Amino acid sequence: MNKIPESIRKELALLAAKPENKIDFSDIPATSKEEWQGAVRGKFYRPLKKQLTVRIDADVVEWLKSQGDGYQSRMNCILRGAMLSKIQSE
Repeated sequence: MNKIPESIRKELALLAAKPENKIDFSDIPATSKEEWQGAVRGKFYRPLKKQLTVRIDADVVEWLKSQGDGYQSRMNCILRGAMLSKIQSE
């Protein structure tokens, strides 16, 4: 695993602490809502996967499989939705 050097870590911390009104955006053109239509968040982001063994009720697994290929991805999507709704409600 690549470790971030301390010098870079300090520079990133300074940048993160910088107030937005002190950032020079002059070289970045403004965008409109129309330009963002159809944009997909996280399209190229692929979270790390972790293989594990879990016990899922047989009827739940059968229901997931009955929806077609990709039942594990659907299960992950359902769990992610539950996670995100829990995070948002906290």
